Amino acid sequence: MRAVAQTEFGDADVLRPQELPDPVAGPDGVVIRVRAAGINPVDYKIRAGYLQGAFPYHFPLVPGWDVAGEVVEVGPAVTRFSVGDAVMAYARKDHIQWGTYAELVRVREEACALKPDALSFAEAGALPLAGLTALQSLSAVDVGPGDVVLVHAAAGGVGHFAVQIARALGAARVIGTASPRNHDFIRALGAEPIEYGDDLPERLTKVVGGDGKVDAVADYVGGKALEQSPALVRAAARHVSVVDPKVKEQGGRYVFVRPNGGQLKALGDLATDGRLRAEIAREFPLDQAADAQRLLESGHVRGKIVLTVA
Repeated sequence: MRAVAQTEFGDADVLRPQELPDPVAGPDGVVIRVRAAGINPVDYKIRAGYLQGAFPYHFPLVPGWDVAGEVVEVGPAVTRFSVGDAVMAYARKDHIQWGTYAELVRVREEACALKPDALSFAEAGALPLAGLTALQSLSAVDVGPGDVVLVHAAAGGVGHFAVQIARALGAARVIGTASPRNHDFIRALGAEPIEYGDDLPERLTKVVGGDGKVDAVADYVGGKALEQSPALVRAAARHVSVVDPKVKEQGGRYVFVRPNGGQLKALGDLATDGRLRAEIAREFPLDQAADAQRLLESGHVRGKIVLTVA
């Protein structure tokens, strides 16, 4: 199969097209012919070697944990999918080597969900990691009916899903931090935009009134936003970060997204109902994966970047 892989850690130039062996389904997996693979910040962190201590890995290393495509092989124990099914998956494995920047990828059955007709392959390829991250982080702080929720980095890959999912969970108000150029985008998603910065606490007080606090805070950027979060939420246990485990020292929750085909199906159902959409910032062909990662690393990308595979 054709894939983009690296044989060493480094900048985006280490990503090169290669011919690698086709995967096999194994007893309980499916092989997916990749039509689209979402690009996520974790991809370039792995590429650069920042996560060497977090996961076992081997070279050649094919990045990528998001996939949408068609099933071309199923293992003998697979019961939920058949050859020809259009599916999407968060394809993270405990061992990093065979990712989704490729023509073919093997994924555990439990991580897959049928692709809804409401989503194109590019949109479905953008959804799994970011959508599940948003859902699992909001669930960790019990976002539900009547809540006022603050979403940091609301225009980003995870944040723009979190805004929509919070509304679907029943939140009464969702307030999203973003630069002014993204405020109209935030409003279109159903949130009230607010600019980030040192004076965020004061501006949030003007927006929400009263004690100036919200019921839950979701952090998708870290740094200053995470430092500010404990002062913005009524109960420290209801602020969550997916960026920095130090949130636990503040009394909050840390979430590292886990594959979950059932939850992914639920996100697909929201898309079918018209309550969840994926914003695609740009699509790149597979061979231009290095350029796609460079764009994501540059920052301030609205929504998701996706690789498409012919």
